[in-house]
Amino acid sequence: MPKRQPHLIVNRRQVLQRLAAGITLSGGYILYEYQPWLNYDRQAQNTWKSLKQESVMSAQLRELVHSATLAASGHNTQPWLFAIKENTIEIHPDYTRRLPIVDPRDRELWISLGCALENLLVAARASGYAPEVTYPDPADFIHVRLTPDTAQTSPLLAAIPLRHNTRSAYDGQTIKSDALKQVQFVPLEPGVVVRFILNPQELNTVVEYVDRGNQSQFAEREARHQGGRAFVNELTTWIRFNQKEALATLDGLYSPCSGNPQVPRWLGKMVVGGTKPQQQADADAKKLRSSAGVVVIAAESDNKTVWVRIGQVYERLALQMAAVEIKSAFLNQPIEVAALRGQFQSAIGLGNALPQLLIRFGYGKSMPQSLRRSVEQVLI
Repeated sequence: MPKRQPHLIVNRRQVLQRLAAGITLSGGYILYEYQPWLNYDRQAQNTWKSLKQESVMSAQLRELVHSATLAASGHNTQPWLFAIKENTIEIHPDYTRRLPIVDPRDRELWISLGCALENLLVAARASGYAPEVTYPDPADFIHVRLTPDTAQTSPLLAAIPLRHNTRSAYDGQTIKSDALKQVQFVPLEPGVVVRFILNPQELNTVVEYVDRGNQSQFAEREARHQGGRAFVNELTTWIRFNQKEALATLDGLYSPCSGNPQVPRWLGKMVVGGTKPQQQADADAKKLRSSAGVVVIAAESDNKTVWVRIGQVYERLALQMAAVEIKSAFLNQPIEVAALRGQFQSAIGLGNALPQLLIRFGYGKSMPQSLRRSVEQVLI
């Protein structure tokens, strides 16, 4: 959630176009990365395929956990742990994977857990369970009780292995009306509202605030606060600049997923560290203008339960988009910068609802899918 959020979770996450200038320097390293025992595509296929179907309940619950791990998260931090207890599954936060600079309140972390919850619920109903959710206030985890029931297959189930953030530019085409209606009428959660922005004038307002968010997060003058170098350092911690890093961790932002080349870490850090705020702002503005529109997910309350519900609504939207071949990605900068959040809220006419997520969407080419840790790695 997440980010990365993801934020994620989270397109300021891309490595600058300047990476291309370093390809010559890193040629020998790239050849090294393509050794036959390093196979990113094979690992990605294993990550996103279903586990072997079993009738034993404990095995079925492991499959539900697997579906949950394919959810979105900020910076692809995967900040979740799962406990299987008889007929229940608990989703716990993994605070060792939090993003203290970009997400100091753990808001996006809990949104990421909500995304995992939604995947789990879709898979549970299709597997013949009636799930009953207990939200995390005042507890610090999500409790899902599973009662045997008639299977209720959803078209969103098949979209779980298709959904991923496509952080490249789109083709600028308008969304087909039937597909847009399916997305716009996705069911919401209590207290959650969505705002679709499709006309060019309003999109220009969004571009302006994404620009200001980038300027704030990347600006060197903010280094003494929660931005500047601290932001860039946290970002680079979660970038996987080559397949060797991605396969070693099974998490984070893999450079080719954003259309960037593989490079050694020293070069990637040097380039990202040299990011100028306006360069990043211009890159994201270009991506935003290539999109068919954006959707803002908002809520009047701001607590763990609401954040989880926000994650559920986002994941529903993302799954529905994937089902009708619409690409999507986060651009959360104006929400992550506290000083801009209220201004952005007023500028796009949200009334009393606080913006929680900003997602651009459109048609575009598929990019490589990110990796996930195995079920064994996330079970308590």
